[in-house]
Amino acid sequence: MDHSANPTRIIGLTGGIATGKTTVSNYLAQHHQLPILDADLYARAAVQPDSPILERIVDRYTSTILQADGSLDRRQLAEIIFNHPTERAWLEQQIHPYVRQALTQERDRLRLKFDAIVLVVPLLFEAQMTDLVTEIWVVSCPKPQQIERLMHRESLNFDQAQVRIHSQMSIADKCDRADVILQNSSTQDKLLEQVDWALGKRKEGRSPP
Repeated sequence: MDHSANPTRIIGLTGGIATGKTTVSNYLAQHHQLPILDADLYARAAVQPDSPILERIVDRYTSTILQADGSLDRRQLAEIIFNHPTERAWLEQQIHPYVRQALTQERDRLRLKFDAIVLVVPLLFEAQMTDLVTEIWVVSCPKPQQIERLMHRESLNFDQAQVRIHSQMSIADKCDRADVILQNSSTQDKLLEQVDWALGKRKEGRSPP
């Protein structure tokens, strides 16, 4: 595949927590057959049992941060990092370099095989990974919807959901830096119509739905 005339599009898909990124990435994978590189999956790989990063986490929080099978107790860790910004910053310093390297390697491996590749990076701006992509798509929804979805998905109360949302850059600030804004405030069909438009807009020059 010759990409000299049309370089591979590297789409950075981001947005706030529980705004609908997974819905969009699943659709791009299943309907458009695009490769999806998910930063969250690489972040999980970074803390597998016996990994150097997990060892550093245990050194910091003791073995009580582990479950009985030796894996990381993610819910306990979440309680720590979402309530203590300095601890969240420390953890991100451990994990983000690993994730960046993994995303870069896989992106470079795939870019000669596909017209477009999707990097799903919830903290694309916060982790300063915007240089890995050629365009940025932000999935957005009104904050009350975001809170309701997060409470339902993670079994959180209102205050816990608020803390997690406020730990990230605001949706408004992300939208200000986006090339494409996908509004997820209506039906799933309406959201996916916007995805189709965003994917084809360069060639077809259509207005967004």
